[in-house]
Amino acid sequence: MTQLKSLSIPSHMDHILPSSNATTGKFKFEKPPPLFAAHRLRFYYSLPKLTLWSSLFLLLILFCFVLSPPFSYSDNPRRSLGNTTASCSGAAWERRVHSSAVSFTGRTVLVTGAAGFVGSHAAVALKRRGDGVLGLDNFNRYYDIELKRSRENLLTRAGVFTVHGDINDAVLLNKLFDMVHFTHVLHLAAQAGVRYAMKNPNSYIHSNIAGLVALLEACKSADPQPAVIWASSSSVYGLNSKVPFSERDRTDSPASLYAATKKAGEEIAHSYNHIHGLSITGLRFFTVYGPWGRPDMAYFFFARDILKGKAITIYEGPNHRTVARDFTYIDDVVKGCLSALDTAKKSTGSGGKKRGGAQFRIYNLGNKLPVSVGEIVNILERLLKVKAKRKVVQMPRNGDVLFTHANITLAHKELGYKPTVDIELGLEKFVKWFLSYYGVKKRRFW
Repeated sequence: MTQLKSLSIPSHMDHILPSSNATTGKFKFEKPPPLFAAHRLRFYYSLPKLTLWSSLFLLLILFCFVLSPPFSYSDNPRRSLGNTTASCSGAAWERRVHSSAVSFTGRTVLVTGAAGFVGSHAAVALKRRGDGVLGLDNFNRYYDIELKRSRENLLTRAGVFTVHGDINDAVLLNKLFDMVHFTHVLHLAAQAGVRYAMKNPNSYIHSNIAGLVALLEACKSADPQPAVIWASSSSVYGLNSKVPFSERDRTDSPASLYAATKKAGEEIAHSYNHIHGLSITGLRFFTVYGPWGRPDMAYFFFARDILKGKAITIYEGPNHRTVARDFTYIDDVVKGCLSALDTAKKSTGSGGKKRGGAQFRIYNLGNKLPVSVGEIVNILERLLKVKAKRKVVQMPRNGDVLFTHANITLAHKELGYKPTVDIELGLEKFVKWFLSYYGVKKRRFW
């Protein structure tokens, strides 16, 4: 069994700074645009007053309205840059797919969410060790699209081609599985964020449940079936008061819709493992941070607002209880992903039919050392050399929990997982990247 102790993975992206011709970020992060309002088609039937052509035109609009699918996050053209299935074709496109999937190790991996934070780091790590890697991402606009494009540029430079498409597109998935015999699928595509679920709940169902099912359907029908490693979340522990969180703990009290979709994903994955023989490993990530991270994460927008001189909001629990998270550096998480992939056994199904018992595993990938949000701000102040304007308020009932703390004993035992980057060093690497990527020079950056 491949152990992490013998796996040497360099820091793949935290030291990669934008080239001179790279797109420089700006400190104007767009909030996710509001959902399209549900429009009602209202018109009165007064055909005698309408010309024949007007009638036909209105009937055509009604026809399109009735046949149009329900709104979903990725269907919104303002939120997604994903190409249609029709555009994923042609000799040149197919050559790029095949070239990206060339493997020197016997492993060929489909990485979904490849332009995301963890996905981009993992895809580069896999490619650099010789695996065949193909990325898939719908480039939604949940956060800064330019950051995702910049990550895609890094993937391209590493030799990874990213297909623009949605995991709910069954036609596209089947086409990719027909073109490439994937040995593994690293499924990292998801609608992230706890609080955003209160604004756009349907996006979580679309990506985290329907998208997972669509992907597992493609995997179960492949011949041979790939092993699946996918991202669950520490959020599944929900209102669990026992710490540290262990894989053996109950996870039936989610505190947010995001957590509920991830928990549902674990149950769905188990059913595909049981019925169809898919080898499946779920990884519960604990607050991943680092260079090229997500702008909606607290450490990220704290750094931005501190430099802008804006007040930052720090939550506290009832009776002034401290809010803390088990912050886990991106390189440590990537090592865990690769070790899970390397130790995954083959699926046992063929053409959707199970031929024998298949492996099913769940692991925590955390740092086992929770850090208070206040301490995160202290460290950022020292690194940025700017005093933060703090505003301490009571934590709202928005799905967040007070405390996360990972028990990583099982991952250490079976994967050789051992995080090595502490919060001081991790934030130092993040700040170095942040200042370079956004072109910050002292305080004059806007």
